[in-house]
Amino acid sequence: MTESEPDRDHLLDLACAAALAAGQMLASQPDRPAVVGTKTSPTDVVTEMDQAAERLIRDRIAAERPDDAVLGEEGGQIGADSLVRWIVDPLDGTVNYLYGLPDWAVSIAAEVAGQVVAGAVCVPRRGFLYSATLGGGAWRAGPAEPGAAGPPDGRERLACNTDVPLRRALVATGFGYSQDRRRVQGRVLSAVLPRVRDIRRGGACAVDLCSLAAGHVDGYFERGVQHWDIAAGSLIAREAGAVIGGLAGRPAGTSMTVGGGPRIFTELHDLLVSLDAERDD
Repeated sequence: MTESEPDRDHLLDLACAAALAAGQMLASQPDRPAVVGTKTSPTDVVTEMDQAAERLIRDRIAAERPDDAVLGEEGGQIGADSLVRWIVDPLDGTVNYLYGLPDWAVSIAAEVAGQVVAGAVCVPRRGFLYSATLGGGAWRAGPAEPGAAGPPDGRERLACNTDVPLRRALVATGFGYSQDRRRVQGRVLSAVLPRVRDIRRGGACAVDLCSLAAGHVDGYFERGVQHWDIAAGSLIAREAGAVIGGLAGRPAGTSMTVGGGPRIFTELHDLLVSLDAERDD
């Protein structure tokens, strides 16, 4: 660490505090939020609460670190040429949130010189706060009382499942929003399903990656995720021992993100390559 580089634990503390505050605000809403717009398709919705949560997070970061850059899903990037950049998904799993399902999250990561060094994922309806620093391991605090919106208690170190063959793997995935991409993803899924124990579709990428870190699933793959979807969750999964990447040596990202213990990652990666899973036609 250089003299100018901020302390990773300090960045993590701020990420956790902001994620918990936004999660508490989101969980405290008694009514179904209004949909205020769509993004990539009519099914890719934005609610008033996505926007409110991002404002809260940006304000919290700016109050403590006003010179840092922030990239948020709803508000884009502010700031440039800063050593530290925050990557914010204020509400991952908006459709789950809209329908009253529990698997949605607030995801906040801190990059230093382009490398993610701290990340927090708050899953309020499960009572969990997942966190990690680069080289510091992955952790889960909670659960709090079921449905509680406040900070969870307790902390345990996470480790992903290892040495699970693909044929016995429980694999999480997600789907894009465009009809054409979903059509291809359905074909890919139909080819993957006979080769694994089963498939889970939770509806929130950050939660899936934390589930991978905690050993609740063995593997994960998804096409179409954005940087804010995976920044914090990927760090948490890696610090729990998972391999996270794209296909054919490329980094994880929009084209494809794959995760799992070393054995699962290799077998799942090779299967996806053989299925040409990055195509859209």
